[in-house]
This record gives sequence, structure tokens and C-alpha cells, in this order.
Amino acid sequence: MIKKIKGKYTVLSEHTGRSFGSYKTMAEAKKRLRQVEYFKRLKAKKS
Repeated sequence: MIKKIKGKYTVLSEHTGRSFGSYKTMAEAKKRLRQVEYFKRLKAKKS
């Protein structure tokens, strides 16, 4: 999920609240969120 915190867009885990980085623009945050989702699916596929 993406939340705006202190003027920056922060990518957070919905379950643990872990941060995956803060970005100046929503586009950068969405790009990072897509990366996180891709690798999450990749890991699940291997198991």
C-alpha cells in the first residue's frame, strides 16, 4: 500500500507495516510497489 507521510509517498506492507522506501512522486512509489509485488509472486511461484 502507498501512504503519504511527511510529504513523501511511502510504500508499506499491508500486513507487517514494513517500509519499502519513500519517494517524491506517486509514480515512483507505484513503480516500487509493482517491483515488490512482482518479487513476492516470483517467490511464491518457486515454493
